[in-house]
Amino acid sequence: MKKTKDEMRAEYQRSDFKTLERGKFFKEVAKGTGVALIDPAIAKSFPTSEAVNEALRNLLTFTEQTSRITARSKRASRKRVAA
Repeated sequence: MKKTKDEMRAEYQRSDFKTLERGKFFKEVAKGTGVALIDPAIAKSFPTSEAVNEALRNLLTFTEQTSRITARSKRASRKRVAA
């Protein structure tokens, strides 16, 4: 096995890691909530986590309503008799 050097890859810069905060999401994880990282362009549309949750709830409600409309019947299909 190779020994790993204590070096970062060339594409990483130490300056990228100045604002890291240890345990940033600990409280949320301890409560059992999920943490998801959202693309910055999308995050601009949602000022708070409540806004994200509301949008996701609405999306789930919408998909449940539309899936009932498009779902195939669970009844056994009748075979058509050729005339």
